[in-house]
Amino acid sequence: MASSLLVVGVLLIALGVPIYIALGFSALLSLMLFSTIPLEVSVQRIFAGIDKFSLMAIPFFIFAANIMAAGGMADRIVKLANLMVGRTRGGLALTTVMASMFFGAVSGSSPATVASVGKPLFPKLMAQNYPKGFAGGLIVSSGSLGIIIPPSVTMIIYGAVTGVSVGSLFMAGIGAGLLFALVIGVYILWKSRQFDIANETVKPTFQDVWKTIKEASWGLGVPVIILGGIYGGIFTPTEAAGVSVIYALVVTFFIYREANAEKIGEIILDSCKVSAQVMIIIATASIFSWVITTDGVGRDVAHMVSSISSNPMIILLMINLAFLIGGMFLDGSSLIIILAPLLVPIAHNAGIDPVLLGVLITVNCAIGMFTPPFGLNIFVGSTIMNMPIATLSRAAVPFVLLSLITLILLVLVPGIALWLPSVVYP
Repeated sequence: MASSLLVVGVLLIALGVPIYIALGFSALLSLMLFSTIPLEVSVQRIFAGIDKFSLMAIPFFIFAANIMAAGGMADRIVKLANLMVGRTRGGLALTTVMASMFFGAVSGSSPATVASVGKPLFPKLMAQNYPKGFAGGLIVSSGSLGIIIPPSVTMIIYGAVTGVSVGSLFMAGIGAGLLFALVIGVYILWKSRQFDIANETVKPTFQDVWKTIKEASWGLGVPVIILGGIYGGIFTPTEAAGVSVIYALVVTFFIYREANAEKIGEIILDSCKVSAQVMIIIATASIFSWVITTDGVGRDVAHMVSSISSNPMIILLMINLAFLIGGMFLDGSSLIIILAPLLVPIAHNAGIDPVLLGVLITVNCAIGMFTPPFGLNIFVGSTIMNMPIATLSRAAVPFVLLSLITLILLVLVPGIALWLPSVVYP
């Protein structure tokens, strides 16, 4: 049954069928043809897939991110990032990475980060004579920081599926995200010398500096409230998501004053659409994963892996390969729900830290966001930068290699990700 399930699912995805239909239909077909389990159970499993308290954080974070994006937060973040690193060589490219980190800490979404940061910065990168391919690859890869830097929707889903503390995952994501940005930053400094990109010479006045910091600080209060509240024991990650919505509304309406009642209605509608897309994928992926698990695939996979090696490094290599390859075809949410129940127990038996594994899986999913052929960031970037998908896919290749360096460093030096969780949760 499992083999037919996988074949049907992969075939439907290859034919361009929406992912949630491909996953749900193949699971139901397998139950009808090869199982005696009543079909009514499938409905129960679909609802069970999204009947988790921690998943309530997802629509709240999406709503808060959309409010802040519509309220002018992206432009203020770009200005702050440019103030911090804009006057160094390759400053505008470094600004792109810095702004992606800041907006990722607000949105928790990779495509939203690409769109919000790419729209204002791509024309400026062109004006400073950066090669078009370099600029495009930089924006779609830096946008992946949106799901590594907390709050991360991908980490919330991993925590819901595996039971790992979302707070610990968020803390580990800080170290991983900083490393991801650092590796790309070093590459930018090297390439900027090759491109002969001049430093920005205009020195901002004290008034400009103060105004930029003051305006951006309100928006950056979102991650401060979220992380401070979680680690201060004031509220859970799900409650933090609700608080972030209230804060975003107050900042947008009463401080930035760039939204009205009509605009907030559009934001609510858009947030509902995105949340529904995420939730229906989670629901159908959960029944797909459940069918595979009940058919004993998890046991078979564990036996196969253990027959190859019991070395934790070899097992980590196989898990990373599975998520890297899967990320080329599926979004991170679906991938985690399908593969995590199969692979996390194997990693646990090998003594691999579940928080480290969650961070590595998240980074793999982030790489998949800009890896051809179905990297979502590439499709979003193609639209906002008016670049052919094939061209942007080729431009992303050097940044995929840089991301793999980040992944290798996290595997070899796990303390980069695990130091902060060990301090906060000793």
